[in-house]
Amino acid sequence: MTRRLILFGCATLALGLAGIVRAAEPPVPALLPLPAQLRVEAGRFTVDANTPIVLADDAASTRRTGAWLADLVAHTRGLHLPLKHGAPTARAIVLRRDPTAPVVEREGYALDITPDGIRVSARDDAGLFHGAVTLWQLLTPDAKQGAVEVPALSIRDQPRFAWRGLMLDSVRHFQSVAEIEKLLDQMAQHKLNVLHWHLTDDQGWRIQIRRYPELTAIGGWRTPPDAGHDGEPRRYGGFYTQDQVRRVVAYAAARCITIVPEIDMPGHAQAAVAAYPQLGVTGRRPPVSIDWGVNPYLYNVDDATFTFIEHVLDEVMALFPSRYIHVGGDEAIKDQWQASPAVQAKLRALGLKDENALQGWFIDRVGQYLDRHGRKLVGWDEILDGDNLPADATVMSWRGTDGAIKAALMGHDVVLSPAPQLYFDHAQGDLADEYAGRLGVESLQNVYAFPTVPAVLGAAQARHVLGVQANVWTEHMPTMAHVEHAVFPRLAALAEVAWSPAGANHWPGFLARLPAQFARYRAQRVAYADSAFAVDIAADRNVALATGRATVTLSDQAGFGAIHYTLDGSVPTPASPRYGAPFTAALPATVRAASFAADGSALAAPRERVLDRAQLLSLPGTELENCPGSNFRLRLQPAPDAASTQPVYAVNVFDTCQLFPVTHMDGVAAIHVEAVRLPRNFALAHEQKLVVTRPHATPFGELVVHADSCDGAVLASMPLPDPARGPSRFELRAPLPASSGERGLCLIYTAPTDGPLYAIGRVTLTP
Repeated sequence: MTRRLILFGCATLALGLAGIVRAAEPPVPALLPLPAQLRVEAGRFTVDANTPIVLADDAASTRRTGAWLADLVAHTRGLHLPLKHGAPTARAIVLRRDPTAPVVEREGYALDITPDGIRVSARDDAGLFHGAVTLWQLLTPDAKQGAVEVPALSIRDQPRFAWRGLMLDSVRHFQSVAEIEKLLDQMAQHKLNVLHWHLTDDQGWRIQIRRYPELTAIGGWRTPPDAGHDGEPRRYGGFYTQDQVRRVVAYAAARCITIVPEIDMPGHAQAAVAAYPQLGVTGRRPPVSIDWGVNPYLYNVDDATFTFIEHVLDEVMALFPSRYIHVGGDEAIKDQWQASPAVQAKLRALGLKDENALQGWFIDRVGQYLDRHGRKLVGWDEILDGDNLPADATVMSWRGTDGAIKAALMGHDVVLSPAPQLYFDHAQGDLADEYAGRLGVESLQNVYAFPTVPAVLGAAQARHVLGVQANVWTEHMPTMAHVEHAVFPRLAALAEVAWSPAGANHWPGFLARLPAQFARYRAQRVAYADSAFAVDIAADRNVALATGRATVTLSDQAGFGAIHYTLDGSVPTPASPRYGAPFTAALPATVRAASFAADGSALAAPRERVLDRAQLLSLPGTELENCPGSNFRLRLQPAPDAASTQPVYAVNVFDTCQLFPVTHMDGVAAIHVEAVRLPRNFALAHEQKLVVTRPHATPFGELVVHADSCDGAVLASMPLPDPARGPSRFELRAPLPASSGERGLCLIYTAPTDGPLYAIGRVTLTP
């Protein structure tokens, strides 16, 4: 983890792939990430059940890598390769730790395939493992089973960055050990090498600390909003025992992944304070938080609290051999410190100018403790806001890239992890069936296009960029299916950005290699998202309503592959009509469409749109835009811990107001709304003042429909039911004044903002 930025000077060829030299006609193999140097030669080698994996040295790591490769090939290809120990032989796969291997950089390897066999060599354990990963990808070029022919080639490969990370939040929602191990398997297959494990926060404490059992007995559990109703559990939580943590750490290490634990401080401390109130500022015991966002609870700054923190870090360091320990440092709003006479007295006694400086002193004290134990502090970029940042602290820049730039200019190592581009809790697409998450959309292409080194940094400052990391915050990911949908295939894009030379970045080439990767995901039951290739079926609603004929446009986010469609409701195949230009369909029609790769494999599941008058007058709430004034937007599940992936609801927690688009209104006489009541479990801190409140005429508020704009004439007002008595999903209906021509609608909930949120499931205009 001490290596700095590695730069390569590979020439960019016509293909746009740096370091790819082609001596023959076969296509570039479907490798992700792309190697630093790859030369395709003449000839091929067949790997079948008689091809042994020869372990040509006595290192335990070589035996482990050989066994891993054999097991994975058997699982994904159905090919059982025998393991042998001894000298290299012909017609074999040879793995060897070799101090004279041609690639000298750490984690680098050489892979050579000739018509006589395969050789993988490296100078260190990680390099040999990465070489085995590349070989496995060569052995799984498609979804077939059994023997496989691989092209003769020569690879010389090493990573661009030392830190190639993924952060997993196990606090907001909890994953089992087996689920984390499955994620580690996929990280290893993408050559990522750091799992940043977020283990403590306001909503739970997830790691056993033997000296402080209440951290998990109390802090590990929360009582959800609407507990016991609408599918919400009566309590939610869990924690990892120290034995389980050791198991996960060992599992990761066997795959050359370091786990960096995060123990958040001085903010995001509510679960700890719920367990031990004396750790907090007020002395009162709060509940473990059920609210996403920024909660106010901070650690105290007295010596007893630091004794607690040091004891916790002692147990954490005993479990995690990582050189780095993450201490958070983010979103510590200072209200409690400002209101506390004791904290203010401490601030004055230390001669500090303000609470940001006090946080700097806090972080520095923890950093010194870690340094005395041979560890390095890493924290989110707020640790730059104080004046006492430890000299060897590493800064993880999440509020854009400014933190990374500032830290690098100050001589600190940095990891680029900015929102929103590398925040995988952002949705990947905006179609109706997309999962819950934050908006706007952060697409596969956005991740692939991430500029890893800020252009303003000179060569000396750029050497402080350790690498990149994507973050998986799990407020809206209650199950591993949600996590996998959010992570894959964006992890493949991140992996190429983090590993491959900068000159290798070539979007069309990346897309061309994805179908093989999708087959690997399917073979391992990875629930990846197909958002980049899902077909959007668009039609001019108003022309269709007026004429009975719809002009249909088909597109997908990536612009890759061939779109095929049907108009009879049947499942599209590569033999179905291929889309080339917008076409006209007479109403009623059912359009189904899917995108396909060049080999005929489906890139995404078929999407369907029914085109008739009733459907054209009906839209899901996820397709209704926010009203002017706030672009904040979430896709929320029916309940915070709901295991379902659908339905989801578009919500702006600052203003529950949405726009129904301009619509041909001839013959429309009424409005029907499928409404839903949601928990208002959001801690908005100083942004609470931005929440829009509106007067209401009935006890629980109304859904008010305005003509054309949000200050237009009121067309309808539908009272909301008593939230204490009615179901969370309900229907609202009202007549609308007769209208002709085209008109838009503004729909506003006027419910009191100290109660639940309301959202729109669907709006239907009816005759």
